[in-house]
Formats: sequence, C-alpha cells, structure tokens
Amino acid sequence: MDEIDIPQYFLCPISLQIMKDPVTTVTGITYDRQSIEQWLSTAENSAATAVCPVTKLPLSQSAGLTPNHMLRRLIQAWCIANAKSGIDRIPTPKSPLHRSAVLKLIRAVGSRRSGAENLEALRKLDELASDDDKNQQCLAEAGAAKSMISYVMRCFDDGNLVGVDLALRILRLIWSPTAEHKQVVEEKPDLFQSILWILNSKLENSAKTDGLILLKNFVEISNSSFLEKLKPCFFKEMVRILRLQATAAAQRAVLKILIGSCPAGRNRTKIVEAGVVVELIEMELGSPEKKTTELIFCLLAQVCTCAEGRQQFLKHAGGVGLVAKRLLRVSAATDDRGMCIYESIARYSGTRAVVGEMLTVGGVTKLCMILQADCDVYLKKKAREILKLHSKVWSNSPCIQLYLLTRYSR
Repeated sequence: MDEIDIPQYFLCPISLQIMKDPVTTVTGITYDRQSIEQWLSTAENSAATAVCPVTKLPLSQSAGLTPNHMLRRLIQAWCIANAKSGIDRIPTPKSPLHRSAVLKLIRAVGSRRSGAENLEALRKLDELASDDDKNQQCLAEAGAAKSMISYVMRCFDDGNLVGVDLALRILRLIWSPTAEHKQVVEEKPDLFQSILWILNSKLENSAKTDGLILLKNFVEISNSSFLEKLKPCFFKEMVRILRLQATAAAQRAVLKILIGSCPAGRNRTKIVEAGVVVELIEMELGSPEKKTTELIFCLLAQVCTCAEGRQQFLKHAGGVGLVAKRLLRVSAATDDRGMCIYESIARYSGTRAVVGEMLTVGGVTKLCMILQADCDVYLKKKAREILKLHSKVWSNSPCIQLYLLTRYSR
C-alpha cells in the first residue's frame, strides 16, 4: 500500500487515512465523519469552543455535517480499481438513525395488537442497539429503556417468554444510571421479581446473564429504602446462582448485587441467612479470577460486620485460613478487605479458640509480615491494632516477636 499514490483529497486532514464516510463542515473542509465527530465531542466535553482543524474557524455540532456523496463514490471507485494492490473496498455508510423511526418501533413494542409485530420491532431495535454507540444513545433518548422494562413486566404478568431475551439485551446495551432510569425502576416494585422469574425460566444462559447484569445496574441506582424491601427469597435466589457455578460474568454480577444490597436495613442478615458465607468460601477455595476474589472478600467483609455473619464464617473450617492464604498474594483491595475480616473476627468474636486458630493457620504470621512489607500505612496500622488485641496470647508464639508490636510506630 505504501507504493500506491493515494490522491491527497481522499485523506482525512485529522486521521490522515482514506475517508470512509466523508462529510463537509460549514467551513467547507471535508473530513471523515468519525474523526470530526470525535474532534467536536472532545471539545464539548472539555467545555472549549470547537474550531475547524484546518481553517481554525469556530465550528459547532449544531451546524451539522453534510455527507459528501460525490467524494465517497470517487473513493469507492478508486479502491475497487486498486483492489489487486491490497486496497480494501470502502463500504457505503449507513444512513443516520432518525428519532421518528425509533419511536415508531417503540410504539410497536408497546402495542398489544400482535405478538408478531412486537417481536419484529424488538428484533429491529436489537439490531440497531447492537450496531453502534450512537444508535444506543438515540434509543435511550427516545425512551426505549422504559419501553423494554414495561415489555418485560407485561411478559411476566402474562407468563410469556417470547421476546424477553431481546428486550433484556436491548435494555442492557442502552442502560445508563440516569435520574430518569432510576425513577422508572423505583416505580416498578415488581421489576426485581420479574427478573427472578426470568432467571428460573428456560431461557438461554446469555439472557439470564443479561438479567443479572441489569439487576446489578438496578441495585446501583436504587436508594436504601427501596433495597431494604427486598425479600429473603431474592437473596436465596442469588445464592442459588452462586451455588450452581454460573459463568464468571454472572458470578461477578451476583456478587455486586449482594454487595450493593448490604448497607440497606437488615439485608446483611438476610444475605447471611440465605447461606452466602459458605458459598463464598467454597468459591474462593476454587481459586477464581482476581476480580472475583476481590468481590468475594468485599462481600465477606460486609457480612462479617454482623454477628450472624461472623458466626457462619467461623463455623466453616477453611474461613480463617483462607484469609491468611490470600493476604499479600492477590491485590491491595483483597488485602484491605481481608484485614477488615480479621479485625471484625478478632475484635468481636476473638474467643480463645478463634485466636488460637488464627495463630495455627498462619494469620498472625501474615499480620507480622504486613508490618514489614511494602504496604500502605493504614494497613500496617490496622495489623498492629489487631495484633495488640490479643498480644498476651500471641506474644509467646515463635512466629511473632514482641518488638514488632512496640519498637516502631509505623
């Protein structure tokens, strides 16, 4: 391609690449659409006045970009003529998506006249949402999220799964944590129940994963008063999914759902009563990915702040030893949450048996290592505080030297 003489006016002044979708600005200069739109978007995000890269004259998005059809045809013809030299053909760009077309499809989804009409409209919306970010933004601004939620709720009421997978995928693609979407979620008290219905259905796992990701999104924007109304059966279903060894994406979504639900009301107790502690420890013993480990430790740290959670944690033979094994081996986030678990255990459940177990499985040794390792100061401080809680028991152990507790004020 370097040996071919490319006409200069085929090249975008910004990217210096052959233009795929040439558009002309009000300043009379032609650019590739993707390059000039990115240029304008960058200026808008930085609150600066956009200027034409060539003429330096003021340029705004509202002025519009005019497709240069003649130049595009010339470029396409030139690419075809030079195909033998390794030049790829430039495809004809798709026409921009109009809001009116999206609104028509949304109305078709909401219509009860024909199931076939609903399904066809959903397929077209799914195709548009899967195409690019601009289409997703257009769908979101036209109110497609509210329409998809209403469709899912309608299917839940009718016990009909037709098109539900498409609606979930569209909703996942266009979702954003806006105030409007938050209001839509909180106006639908049965929305969480409808997702649980989908998770227990015969739909493919990809649709169920979409449902879990959406649940995670819903939890993230919901307030405490809304989340504390979640029933024990909801948390039992989440734990059941963990027990079934779902995909990594599904597991992480469930963990984020539970973490996001913890601060609200008695949800920590509900989560513990659902049997989450045992499942988390068993999952971690299977050596999952680092991201999953961080989420597991985050949730364990949350549930160990309540007495029921600590009781279940200590009842599992591998709990205390697992924390010791992961400290200083996974990530700073895991170290932080692991130290929170140990602090809760040592401070509120530090019986002689528990303190002895921490010593036996190497937990005390790890605390001493943290004092000497290249860790954040607050972790060293927390390790020292935990060691001091039971220093009378641990100080006589060969794995801990008393000077580590008293010599340096790290």
